[in-house]
Formats: sequence, structure tokens, C-alpha cells
Amino acid sequence: MRYTELQVTTNFSFLRGGSHPEELVEQAGLLGYDKIAITDRNTLAGIVRAHAAARDTKLQIIPAARLDLMDGPSLLAYPTDKEAYTRLSALLSKGNLRTEKGKCELYRRDVYEHAQGMKFVAVSPDCLSSGYKFEPGFETALKDYRSELGQDLYLSACRSYLGTDHKKLFRISELCEKLGIPMIATNDVYYHHPERRQLQDVVTCIREKCTIYDAGFRLHQNAERYLKDQAEMLRLFRNYPDAIRRTQEIAEACTFSLDSLKYVYPEEITSEGRTPLEELTFLAWKGARDFYGEPLPEKVVNAINHELRFVEEMDYSAYFLTVYDIVRFARERGILCQGRGSAANSTVCFCLGITSVDPTKFDLLFERFISSARNEPPDIDVDFEHERREEVIQYIYEKYGRDRSAIVATVTQLHQKGAIRDVAKVMGMSVDAINKLSSSIWEFTDEWFEGKRISDQGFNADDPHLIKTLDLTRQFMGFPRQLGQHTGGFVITQGKITDLCPILNARMPGRTNIEWNKDDIDALGFLKIDVLALGMLTCIRKAFDLAKLHYGLNLTLANIPQDDPAVYEMIGHADTIGVFQIESRAQQSMLPRLKPKDFYDLVIEVAIVRPGPIQGDMVHPYLRRRNGEEPVEFPSKELEDILGRTLGVPLFQEQAMKIAIVAAGFTPTEADKLRRSMATFKLSGMVTQFEKNWLTA
Repeated sequence: MRYTELQVTTNFSFLRGGSHPEELVEQAGLLGYDKIAITDRNTLAGIVRAHAAARDTKLQIIPAARLDLMDGPSLLAYPTDKEAYTRLSALLSKGNLRTEKGKCELYRRDVYEHAQGMKFVAVSPDCLSSGYKFEPGFETALKDYRSELGQDLYLSACRSYLGTDHKKLFRISELCEKLGIPMIATNDVYYHHPERRQLQDVVTCIREKCTIYDAGFRLHQNAERYLKDQAEMLRLFRNYPDAIRRTQEIAEACTFSLDSLKYVYPEEITSEGRTPLEELTFLAWKGARDFYGEPLPEKVVNAINHELRFVEEMDYSAYFLTVYDIVRFARERGILCQGRGSAANSTVCFCLGITSVDPTKFDLLFERFISSARNEPPDIDVDFEHERREEVIQYIYEKYGRDRSAIVATVTQLHQKGAIRDVAKVMGMSVDAINKLSSSIWEFTDEWFEGKRISDQGFNADDPHLIKTLDLTRQFMGFPRQLGQHTGGFVITQGKITDLCPILNARMPGRTNIEWNKDDIDALGFLKIDVLALGMLTCIRKAFDLAKLHYGLNLTLANIPQDDPAVYEMIGHADTIGVFQIESRAQQSMLPRLKPKDFYDLVIEVAIVRPGPIQGDMVHPYLRRRNGEEPVEFPSKELEDILGRTLGVPLFQEQAMKIAIVAAGFTPTEADKLRRSMATFKLSGMVTQFEKNWLTA
């Protein structure tokens, strides 16, 4: 007989669970489980993390939720198929949207309306009354559940190594027989390993706003809420083998996986009966003729054809059209906007007016933007005036509807200062000690947690109480604390968003979020539109208004003078406070040494004051060559074509990719892989793998 754990709470039941979803998945795999169910409270926020962690293992994750109702005992809800999952998502959304962010109001009638295709387990209370009886209201509610949910209802039984366990299980089995509800075994898991019990106590105290000394019965009685192995669960329920067997009934009935979710991008932004690809092709060539005139340069023609073939292969046409439509709306309203980031490597984006940089002029590689090898959706970031971005956001909501568009969530994670303050308060430390301890944290290091630094702040590094506080802080860092909203990332869908995941109200009126963050939607292949705010665009727009008012000048981002000598003289003197991207101390110290004379010099200026060129010792060689203190040399004519404008010193990621293509015979896709591995070299050390591949080629 096998057992499936059907009641697992992760730390996405905020300030309740004591383990990350990934930790629970790893432990379940080690214990030989085939399936486990993630049942966070009124949310599916952590399910993607668990699903992604189990993707390369034999373990299957059952997406589920614990429904804490306003008028009845809690229910564990397990969707058996995709249609049932969409109903669960819609149910959670309904509860979220009728109240403020962070709360979910659900009632029995809501569950009954969405119950088709789901299995339910009523959660039995942890404690019985002094006479080992259930409260009268509990039995009455179960009768109502049984009447409405029929054969899809079970009643949970949990053993926690208490002296009353046997009597409790007997009363549960007695009630099950009386009401005709099957009893099912669960362990009500809150953490993956017994050692995590102490941290789970801490998060309970944070939630209850008390210290560990006065928490009392608000804490679990022991450390038995960990993920037990199957043999132990069979032993605990040896007198109730059917309760174990029924866990398999539910596990076998639940065939739905998050892999079954199919994200479909909306395709209504077309005209004259054209398909999305035909519409994108039409607009791209029209924009190209507007920018370049006739005949089109061969370089531009080749770039557009190459990009359109890739877009067709990856089916991204509708995505490009959506971004184009949003930019078109903003410009019709006189809202300044500008695409940025790696999208500037796309000639199609340039021809659509999304970006203002001509990639063919600067020999930018399209594969830096999107590549089939990365298996990631494109990411086009567009900045809008920060004072008018809300107009753009509301346009998206109005165009697609609240049921088809929502902002991506962000998971607020605990960093060192917040974690130490929360844990130290629970551990009963004084306010002065907490302030001193949190202000002494200067970086994430084992050295600090081992006490070699805190003794300098007047603390006793050998104090067991302090050592325990620091150990719990180390475990607590990185825990999710709440769901926030992304700065401007939108998910829009062809069907209802609730068919994919629940939505909830944001703090800001007029906005709604999904429960998943950027990493979650990337893992499931959802596309995201970034509608970002930039204060400098507001400043520029107001400057344009003033120029028109006082001087009669009709300035735009396209016609503003690009090479005013007075401006570059000002920049050369580091008089750049308030000048976007070159106002930091590091930039101001570099400007008098570089003395930019044109726009490309500014591009180099911004790029050179970054960790990569600094750590790669590229700054001083470039400055020496620019000042004539060192000869400008190139290993070959081919590399001179790539590095000529930067005097033989590679400063840009595109240059690194081109060097790999020219010097090592890499394809553009392989060159992009190399670029990404260079960015994470210290973390994963994958650059050496490319050397091995090249030597064996």
C-alpha cells in the first residue's frame, strides 16, 4: 500500500509554512513519493515553484488549495482535470476580488457553484472539546457539505503524536460512519524536515504579533508537522488502512498538471482580414519605407526578412503587434514613450516605431534580443512618462477587459535587515539591541553570521540566544512575505485569465494582479508586456512644452538636435546633475577623463562604467588608447571591423558575440549562449564548456 501526502503548506501561505516549495519537493523525492499536493491557503501562488522544481524528477505535483471559508470548516480542494482547475482558479479569484489585497472571502455557496470536477477534503479541527466531541457547528456544516458535494467529499484525519490521538481518530471515524463521509489520512505538513519546526514557530509568532515566550497554544505542540516517509504514515494509521488507501483514490483521480495549461496570446490587433503575421509584415515594410525611403538598403531588407522568419517560427507576431498598438495609443495621446533594452537590437521594432535605435547602423545582433536556444519569450520594455503611464495602463484594461488582462505579481522576499528585525523581535530582544544588530549587517556573508563581525558592535558572539537568533535569521532570509505588483508587467490572454491563474486586487485602485511573478510565468511560457514609467520622459515632455511656449519650437524626440557642441562641453565638465544615466558619482568622475564629443562617445561612457568592463580591466586600456598613450592594435582585419570604434577594446556584449562568431565560428545562437554564460560565470562557471566544445569541434 502506498501513501500520498495531500495536505502540504508552503511558505506561500504567508507566515504559516516553514519551508520553500522547492525544499518540500526535494524532500518528497528523497522519500520516494510519486505525488504530493500543495495546498496553500486560498492561493495558488506557490504552485509554479513546486511544479518547476519537480519538472525534471519523477515526482508529480497536484495543484490544489486549502479553502478557508467565512461560514464553515476549511476544505482542501483538488481539481481532477483542466476544467476543474479553471473553476478553482475562478473561485479563488472571486474571493480575492470581493475584498482588499491580502484577503480572500469565500463562502459555502461559492464552493458549491464551482465544485464540479473537484475532490474535497474537509479539514478536521486539531483539538476536540474536553469531552472529546466536535463542536455542534462542525457536524452541521459537514452534513451540508455532504448534501452538496456528495461522493466527492472526504474528512481528514491527522496524527500528531499527542496523547489524545487515538481518541481523536476514533471520534473522526465514528463521525464519518454516521454521516457517510470517508475518512482520509493526511499529515498536515508545514515544513520539510523536523529541524525547520523552530522557524515555523518564529513565523507563527510574527503572524500573531507575539514573542516566542508568550506564544503558548498558538504554536504547534511538537515538531511532527514535517513531511514523513510513507512507511511511518502507514504505521501511524495501521488501524485505519482505508484512510491510507483513499489518498491514492484522490491522487489517481487528479490527472491535471500545470503543463496542461496552454497560454494563448490575443490576436485581435489586425486589419483588413490579415493574419497577425501578415499584419506585422505589412507594418514592418511600411515603417521601413517611411524611415529609409526607396529603394531600401540591402542590409535592412536582409535584417527584416531574417527577423520575420524567426517571428513566424516562434509565433510571436501578435506580441509585437500588441506592443506596437500600445505605443501607437501613447503617441496619439501625446504621451512620450521609448522602447529600451535588448529590443533595440530588432530592426522590426525600429520600423514599427517601438524603439528609436537603428540596429543596422550600429551592427546590433538580433539574437541578443531573442533566440530560439534560450526558449524564452521576447521581452520588450517600453518607458512612458511617469505622470501619464496610468492612461496607458487603463487603456490596456479597457481594450482587453479585466478578465483578460492583469499585472504580474512580485514576490516580496525578506532580506537581511527585515529578517533580523522580525526574528530578533520574536526572540524577545530589546528595541535598542534589534536596531544595533540590524544596522550592523553590511553584507550577506557567513563571516557575519558566525559572529566575527558582530562582536565589533558590542555583542557577545558566544551568546547561545544570539547564535540561535542569527541561525533562524539565516533560514528566514529569502522567505516570501507578501505579493506585490510588478512595476508594469502585463499579462493579456485570448481567454479568461482565471483559466490560467487567480487574480486579486492591487493596493492601488483600478488595478488587478495575477498571483504569479515573472519567473513563474516564464516557467509556463506566458508572454509579458512591460509598461514602465520613466520620470525623465516627463521632464523632457515638460521641457518641450516650455520650449514651445517661450521660443515657438516644436521639439520631439526625433527632431531634437543630436550634436550640440555646448551640450558636450557641459558634459565634459561633469555638469550633469539631473542628466539621465550620466549623473551618478561614478559617471561624473569618468566624464572629464573621457570627454565625450558625440553620441557614440556617450554610449561608450555609459557602458564603460559598469561591472563587466571594470572587472575585465578594459577601462584603462581604452582610456590610454583614446588619449594616444598606447597604440591601437587589432589581432586581425576581421576583429578590426568589430572593435574599430572602441579602439580594439571589447566593451559591449554584442562585440563579444561577434568575436565568437568571427573568430570561433559560433552561430549567432551559440554566441548568445556564450554571452549569457559570461554574465553568470562566477555563479555557474559555464564558460569553460564553450572552450571544450570549440576545441573538439
